[in-house]
Amino acid sequence: MDLNYIARAKKFRAKKKLGQNFLISSEIIDFISDFAQFDDEVLEIGAGLGFVTEKLVKKVKNLVAVELDNDAVNILNKNFSESSNFTLIHGDILKTDITKLPFNADKIKVIANIPYYITSPILAHLLGEIDDVDFPARKKISEMFLMVQYEVALRITAHENSLNKEYGQLSILSQMYSDCEIVKKVPKKFFLPSPKVDSAIVKFSIHDKPKCPVTRLLKRTVKAIFSARRKNIKNSLLNAGFLGVEQSLNAVGIDKNDRGEKLPLELISKLSAALEEYN
Repeated sequence: MDLNYIARAKKFRAKKKLGQNFLISSEIIDFISDFAQFDDEVLEIGAGLGFVTEKLVKKVKNLVAVELDNDAVNILNKNFSESSNFTLIHGDILKTDITKLPFNADKIKVIANIPYYITSPILAHLLGEIDDVDFPARKKISEMFLMVQYEVALRITAHENSLNKEYGQLSILSQMYSDCEIVKKVPKKFFLPSPKVDSAIVKFSIHDKPKCPVTRLLKRTVKAIFSARRKNIKNSLLNAGFLGVEQSLNAVGIDKNDRGEKLPLELISKLSAALEEYN
């Protein structure tokens, strides 16, 4: 941990309602900034006190930061007012259209330390819904490096063979359009105020196209499969109002007694396509 970051963070009254936990480890801050290159255009979500910002602004062609907190915005304006490659947007990322931000490149990188309580909404805002193939924000992004709660990182990167029950709708949403990996676990002691749980940095490598066919019923099928984990897949689909369930399961070679959370993304896509014949 860095004494300079600690001293600066202690001068600021963190707002619990905004989920503010400031990263105070120079090692992790350097690790995050190392993902950026001189020719990159980068969106930083939740710039906070500017600890990562001051590294990025020296390394990238164009840095746009979105920050909601008024007090943090005042600090950022003071510290980066003379940086010609820096633009600060005072606002809520969930109400910000990133395709309208002042970027010149076709593709940008996103770096963020996301408040735990809005992780899923932010992911949906950046990646779009699972069945939205042409979601504009996603098409603007090449890579994302997001600091999230460690348990959420496990859910994002989980698959059908994961040991615990992390695999679910968030996994499908994240992996439908990107390759996701945990690149570093970050202990809670590296933040001030210290949260109750550890975090992790997740790298998203965004694809231009979905990994498997997006059918009319894909979103509904995914929701049905993962909303009732204790039920077998036949009952999950029947409870969700699907018709032709047994016929569709047989068509794609799925045992009606299997649990939905054991199905890989590709097979879920095939099942949704089979269900279209009856629904």
